[in-house]
Amino acid sequence: MVKSVPPGGNWKNIPETIPSQRLEQIRTSYAAGGGSRSTYYGRLRPEDPAYTISTYFNRPGNGCFTHYDYAGGQHRLISQREAARLQSFPDSFVFTSSKGSICKQIGNAVPPLLAFQIAKMFPANGQFVDLFCGAGGLSLGFHWAEWEGLVSNDIDRGFLETHAKNIGTTAVHGNISEEIILEEIIDTARQHTDSNSPCIVLGGPPCQGFSTAGKARSMEDVRNHLFKSYAHVLRALQPTHFVFENVPGLLNMEGGAVLAEIKRTLAEAGYSISMWKLNAENYGVPQRRQRILLIGTRLNEREPNLPAPITCFKTYPDLLPSLQRICGVREVLDDLPPVQAGGDASDLPYRTEAISLFQMFARGLVTPAEYVATIRVGGM
Repeated sequence: MVKSVPPGGNWKNIPETIPSQRLEQIRTSYAAGGGSRSTYYGRLRPEDPAYTISTYFNRPGNGCFTHYDYAGGQHRLISQREAARLQSFPDSFVFTSSKGSICKQIGNAVPPLLAFQIAKMFPANGQFVDLFCGAGGLSLGFHWAEWEGLVSNDIDRGFLETHAKNIGTTAVHGNISEEIILEEIIDTARQHTDSNSPCIVLGGPPCQGFSTAGKARSMEDVRNHLFKSYAHVLRALQPTHFVFENVPGLLNMEGGAVLAEIKRTLAEAGYSISMWKLNAENYGVPQRRQRILLIGTRLNEREPNLPAPITCFKTYPDLLPSLQRICGVREVLDDLPPVQAGGDASDLPYRTEAISLFQMFARGLVTPAEYVATIRVGGM
């Protein structure tokens, strides 16, 4: 299947002589007008950013995750090491736990480079609490911006192991909807809080229940009520701000009623709320990933500004003519060694010297601040 698909191609390039029940289902759905499924079994274009790196990047039939290098014989899906780079995790970031868990950690994360630019928009550095923290994409970005973590929480122990190894913040393992866990998070944060320092609560509830890719987009999904526990933390800690991150599917769920309820609940905790809709490719992340953020500002505190875009994809140049074009996957990945299907090569040496700005960032040769500043002045 993979060998049949050229760069930019998809399931339509796979001959019908190759047996596949899933392909038969896709073809039947397509013929019935069920959508093109244009990314399914897709191969990345070397000159373009990746599509959204989801938790299913190890499955060819769930998106566009096949390695761009057709001529070089890389007839395989991107590796975990490569997916992490496309999410803007540095090469020094170590993911732990099983392969399946690591795919979820990478796919669920907020790109750290995006988080870094969000963090820089707040009036002053301070401390933060990271709920639903996952592997630590938001935490890492805020650490880069010189914020201090107070406590992190996740229901998945494997996620917290990765978080602890790389971020080191005190972690509370367990379901935030359980009162004993909720109170432990609050008590731990209070023990380390500097009353003279700004404080932010970060995180977004698991997005599967809100996503258009989810099977049950309704308030019957218990995950869609976790924002109430988030609001409880706000009322208890009274941080100066909060950052509530989620998928765009939240916008139209039940005709917008779910979003309205979330905003009302968070506002009642004592905050004015603004909504940001951000595209990762506009912030130096080589990935077409869209997210929404509800930014809460406590009354009498200064509201942060929307971060200014620094890059754009090729479909936007007329709208954003002054921005640098976001780099393609080849500029991101081509210094990494080739691997066999299912391999990762995290322990193998680089294939070449770093030849792009993003590769230098990924290797730690330039800081996140230097990466962003260099793009802003017109360098890539």
